[in-house]
Amino acid sequence: MKKGREGREFIERLKEEVSNVVVGLEEVTELLAVALLSGGHISLEGIPGVAKTTIAKAFAEAIGLSFYRIQLTPDLMPADIVGSVFYNQKEMEFGVRKGPIFANIVLADEINRATPKTQYALLEAMQEHQVTIEGATFPLPKPFLTLATMNPVETEGVYNLPEAQLDRFMIKIQVGYLDRDKELLLLRRKEKKEFNSVERIMDGDDVLALMNNVKDVKVSDTILRYIYEITSRTRNDDRVLLGASPRALEHLLFASKSLAFLRGREYVIPDDVKELASPVLSHRIIIKGEHEMDGFKGVDLVTEILDEVEVVA
Repeated sequence: MKKGREGREFIERLKEEVSNVVVGLEEVTELLAVALLSGGHISLEGIPGVAKTTIAKAFAEAIGLSFYRIQLTPDLMPADIVGSVFYNQKEMEFGVRKGPIFANIVLADEINRATPKTQYALLEAMQEHQVTIEGATFPLPKPFLTLATMNPVETEGVYNLPEAQLDRFMIKIQVGYLDRDKELLLLRRKEKKEFNSVERIMDGDDVLALMNNVKDVKVSDTILRYIYEITSRTRNDDRVLLGASPRALEHLLFASKSLAFLRGREYVIPDDVKELASPVLSHRIIIKGEHEMDGFKGVDLVTEILDEVEVVA
């Protein structure tokens, strides 16, 4: 089977399985797959009740990966995530009790409810795919994907994520209300009890094989210059306090390769970059206070840049 066809068939089967438990989140499913195949992480932002947890669990089940949900709370400690050392009285020696971070897909639910100290416990895992427990380093399972959910409405008892952690999320997804037709479909399926369980379509080794195939997707110098021009312009605007980092540049490249693979191509085209520029870059851009007060956001800047920058061979 050609690699391009393999990617397209994978995402079609994945969307079909996930749609057994959720309605209208095909785009979210595709972005989850993009991050997974790129070795990145996802920030899911949306009000309660829009199926953030449901789609994360269904996604993991469909691709045969281990899944663990961590409910972040203000009293949660770093050891509650990564694990701790304990004394085994039976064996008369110290042992390591691994935490819930040791799963292929980890859902950090309401991450902004945890203190900064606990949030930082995720940094090493997200960047290095390993954790340190009492001075000893332990590798995490492969593949490894962190899904962090946030409620954008509540402000009581929450902590802002530091820029260093926001920058480690490859993609930020806004999960909102469904449109009228999809919500009616949701109601009909609920009333008729038509929601089914998710069947596994592959396992961890299959996912790793797909990730290796993504690495072979070709990117021309023209596309590389296009990615650089878009990203660099976020740093050279008078309305911006902090633009996209070099890591954002890399993430846009890797995500574009994954999207091209899922679209059935062995090469990246400008439309891949355009489609991913906002979810990859917007959450990393800090707008100066006076412009933010006027309602100007990172997503607005990225939209302006995409309208202005041309692909030059």
